[in-house]
Amino acid sequence: MGVGQSSDPDASAAGRAAATAAITGEAPKLLVVFCSDSYDLSALLRGIAEVSGGAPLIGCSTAGEIATNGPADASVVVTAFGGDGFSVETRAAKGVAARLREAGAEVAGALRPVEGKPHQVLLLLTDGLAGDQQEIVRGAYGVVGAAVPLVGGCAGDDLKMRTTYQLHGTEVLGDAIVAAAISSDAPFGIGVQHGWRPVGEPMLVTKSGGNRVHMLDDRPALDVYLERLDAPAEARTDPAAFTKFALTHPLGLSRRSAEPQVRFVAEADFGDRSIGCIAEVPQGGVTWFMEGDASSVLAATDKACDAALSALNGARPLGLLAFDCIARREVLGEGIRAEIDRVAEVAGGAPVAGFYTYGEIARTHGISGFHNQTLVVLAVS
Repeated sequence: MGVGQSSDPDASAAGRAAATAAITGEAPKLLVVFCSDSYDLSALLRGIAEVSGGAPLIGCSTAGEIATNGPADASVVVTAFGGDGFSVETRAAKGVAARLREAGAEVAGALRPVEGKPHQVLLLLTDGLAGDQQEIVRGAYGVVGAAVPLVGGCAGDDLKMRTTYQLHGTEVLGDAIVAAAISSDAPFGIGVQHGWRPVGEPMLVTKSGGNRVHMLDDRPALDVYLERLDAPAEARTDPAAFTKFALTHPLGLSRRSAEPQVRFVAEADFGDRSIGCIAEVPQGGVTWFMEGDASSVLAATDKACDAALSALNGARPLGLLAFDCIARREVLGEGIRAEIDRVAEVAGGAPVAGFYTYGEIARTHGISGFHNQTLVVLAVS
């Protein structure tokens, strides 16, 4: 596993440079690309293809990129998997917003033809603005079953919250899911932690539909959200200011486990006074506002990395992929470099790649597997 990064403003040159740095051995079995949507993405893919010889490729646009040397913006990160120990198949599903579960099942079909090595994982990169992402997980789970873990993240667009892009081969897609089924001779490990905690009194979701919350405690959800959190004036009227404020003020959902499940509050409707999340918020459920700080977020980073490496059963990692919510980056501020330094230290000299997401996927047990404002780490051995 090799990782290359480039911040060259020329898209084609950036693609060539990052791919050249990533491909250090024989012809790659798979390339995974994380990049800013500020690039001409078609030109970026052409530059990569000049180096890769047309190797299978999946990728997506981001809200920031991660590589061994630290976090970045307006860059491209290329990860190359190679060697006889890996077998790979890729898939893409298009027009997914109206058929999320069906599309999840469609891309999970990549697992069927992949060579049956002892260890498998399905890597998913999705459009987090397309609707309830848990439906994608349910669809994929229905095909691969409980034995194959799902891992990945939702593409970003540098917090514009308008359009994200998914990459498959030489295609630039939107409203899509791209997937790679990876079969390996050696184990994979997955760690999942968020670092948020509930604050204040719980609330009842008295009216919701899918990922839209209309009423909390029988009052308009947006009014409750702004009042209880004492939101600044600009967040009460400006959509962009609201999204920035909401990044560090998620909802927590009551679950059977001791730890609430986090929901990213992505936007608000100032007309009907509702709030929109990246995944379903069930009507009748109990919810809290959540908070975190640099200390709790970094502690979660350590736990996620430790869990991922522990699952390798003593094998040395070839590298780590990190799917880190953009909200965690907002909490850390300039401390984001400290977080990536911790991940790189745990990797022990192995390369690190990843991106800042609009949602994270990690299903290792049960059918639930979509997360918000969480760090998901995939360790590859």
